[in-house]
Amino acid sequence: MIVYTVGELLRQWRQRRGLSQLDLAIAADVSARHVSLVETGRSRPSADMILRLAEQLHVPLRDRNRLLLAAGFAPRYAERPLDDPALSAALDSVRRVLQAHEPYPALVFDRRWNIVLNNRALDPFLAQVAPDLLRPPVNLVRLGLDPRGFAPLVVNLADVRAVFRSRISRQLAAAPDAELTALYEELLMPEDPVGQRVDADVVIPMILRIGGRELRLFSTITTFGTPMDITIDEIAIESYYPADPESAAYFTT
Repeated sequence: MIVYTVGELLRQWRQRRGLSQLDLAIAADVSARHVSLVETGRSRPSADMILRLAEQLHVPLRDRNRLLLAAGFAPRYAERPLDDPALSAALDSVRRVLQAHEPYPALVFDRRWNIVLNNRALDPFLAQVAPDLLRPPVNLVRLGLDPRGFAPLVVNLADVRAVFRSRISRQLAAAPDAELTALYEELLMPEDPVGQRVDADVVIPMILRIGGRELRLFSTITTFGTPMDITIDEIAIESYYPADPESAAYFTT
């Protein structure tokens, strides 16, 4: 197991973001010399300096704790279960968003795309999925692409897979994760040949064929602003909307 110093870790994050030492120094309002001294281990940064640099590098909270530990400081950010009393206000907000979105489907997933919560509108779709795919943790990517999941229902499966591939590629580029990389390699490689293209002016919808009807859905992603807990930092709400009147009628009649 390789143990990196805080300076080495900061350099890795800086390079991952494509920044020079001068770029980071200007953003963090410190000297480029100081950034260099920190990265080479010739200067021991304070906890506040580490977090200041991490903020400019958009380091996830989980990895900010790792930076602090590498420098000999205690972690700054807690990681609590979503049902922890300390997160009750956040959980209540999430549940309100899910309920308010009915009759359209909405769900909450974590950094590895495991479904944490969903509203009732998603339940009829889950009823058509193989039971073993619904054993926790239920993974949204596997659910969408596995032949025992939604894949047989998705008309434009190549497009949906390409969207997953793009989103997870960006996520891994921003913050590498071994488990998510394994999921990517299992379900999203190799790339599909050019598949059916969908006429869309704004977004690529997901097209489901259910009971002889075609449902066109697009989605939006909601995250918490300025979270101070790792769990809250790593969850996102995906809300699905009908892309045409016929699809809207499916949910409202």
